Amino acid sequence: MERTAVNPWPWSVELGYNQGELVSGQHRTLYLSGQTAMSGDGKPQHPGDMAAQLALALDNLEAVLDEAGMSLADLVRLNVHTTDVDRLFEHYGVLAARLGAAGVAPATTMLGVTRLALPDLMVELEGTAVA
Repeated sequence: MERTAVNPWPWSVELGYNQGELVSGQHRTLYLSGQTAMSGDGKPQHPGDMAAQLALALDNLEAVLDEAGMSLADLVRLNVHTTDVDRLFEHYGVLAARLGAAGVAPATTMLGVTRLALPDLMVELEGTAVA
């Protein structure tokens, strides 16, 4: 598989994401459901703590990737849904650091939403991985 970053403007790279990712060659594609701050038994965790919810949502995203034989390095698309964009930006370094450590800058969209599936949840991550 070959990945090529598509960035007609340099500013997004400075923020840690590519405008697009062109994937070519033989590959497997994993479409990940939205991952939130849920425990292994399906209970929401860390009410009111955006940083902890973001970290656990990332852990859960990585668990799904791992189960498929993939890692964050294979992530080509990431959608971030949050009930509080300003609070998320205060803790965005949690996400940026993990993606940076994996050497990946997936095409990313962030959306502010009224609420997520469960009222205590503040952030949800969904993505696409290609390996």
